[in-house]
Amino acid sequence: MDKRRIMVLGSDGYLGFPLTLRLIKRGHTVLGIDNLSTRRITSKIGEESIFPIPSPLARDKKLKELGDFSFKRADITKENVIKSAIEEFKPDTIVHFAEQRAAPYSMRGEEEAIYTMQNNIIGTMRLIYAVLSTDPDIHIVKMGTMGEYGTPNYQIPESAYIEITYKGRSDLMPVPKYAGSWYHWTKVHDSHNLLYAANLWGLKITDINQGPVYGSRTFDMILDNEVDKSLLTRYDAGETFGTIINLLAARASLSYLNYLKTKEKLPIYERNARTKRGYISLQDSINSLESLINNPPNENNFRVVNQFHEVLDSTYIRQKIQDFFIQNYDYRVPVAYLKENPRVEKSDHYYEPENSILKNLGVKFEYTFESALKDIINDVIRFGENRLLKYKDWIGVPKTGWRKNWKLEIEKIEY
Repeated sequence: MDKRRIMVLGSDGYLGFPLTLRLIKRGHTVLGIDNLSTRRITSKIGEESIFPIPSPLARDKKLKELGDFSFKRADITKENVIKSAIEEFKPDTIVHFAEQRAAPYSMRGEEEAIYTMQNNIIGTMRLIYAVLSTDPDIHIVKMGTMGEYGTPNYQIPESAYIEITYKGRSDLMPVPKYAGSWYHWTKVHDSHNLLYAANLWGLKITDINQGPVYGSRTFDMILDNEVDKSLLTRYDAGETFGTIINLLAARASLSYLNYLKTKEKLPIYERNARTKRGYISLQDSINSLESLINNPPNENNFRVVNQFHEVLDSTYIRQKIQDFFIQNYDYRVPVAYLKENPRVEKSDHYYEPENSILKNLGVKFEYTFESALKDIINDVIRFGENRLLKYKDWIGVPKTGWRKNWKLEIEKIEY
């Protein structure tokens, strides 16, 4: 395997840290850049990681002990920041995670929406021009989302273009997208801007559309058959930054722990919408990213990858988490059905995305949602118990409505 010089933008995040850990353990030279905005925002809104992650300084020291790593705290939306870093570090690959990643945060209000638009779109534009002016051969690996597509009533292609016929005439056009939040729209704009840059200047780009990620660990975090606490990535369990499986697993764990302590049964919430999405475990996400880094596009400078493993619906996920607690803890987690879904999204919809590129690269998925659930629950209870109980008022509680008049109202609770 070739040793590479890889820049990871957003190296302190849920995905950025475990990818950085993987890359330095593989012997690559890695420069991590992060403005630490996720730590800052989650602290400000009171939804910090339930895992006690190390400080940036402690994390930097630990990674330096494990491999060839350096860290720079910086904001890539500022002029010349990313360009100067490229000129100094001379990477052959740049992985771009450095964006505000939470749909609910982008929908909280005007300032949050504007921040999301500015941070995400400007950061990507700075990256495009920095690569163009320093080394156009750099491989840009950009993390996007399957949410860019929305839920169309046709099979979602794994390509940049689709043939469209209208009134008897056909043409090859960018795949239609209809996002479901301001955050998701920034990802659409990123994809279009990167596609245009690839066509205009021949930049080498992998545009990943990833489904929601779940999980608390990767194999790289395990030492002597135990998870090393100093290598934990963040675990978000609030409605703002928590992905659905992680959020529901944490809420169910809280319900169980709270019952042991107070005999009060806290419910998990059903959004009143049976939505389908393509999911992937944290371990498989990192495996896939590593494969895409090691195998840059060669025939076409712009490669679209739909990165997920299995399509699941939200009700199935909730039921399986309830089943897990019944089977393993003899405890039934109550479910509260919301009168109205806080999000604006389809229910019981068609959803068939293509995903053949990772399989063609030889990626073998190691986890399904059900096979990963035991590790997730065990880790959440082991590493997050104190914070779950301390912050039980917001763990897994929906608060942000896409429409102004939405409020949290319960239709019924099943115990």
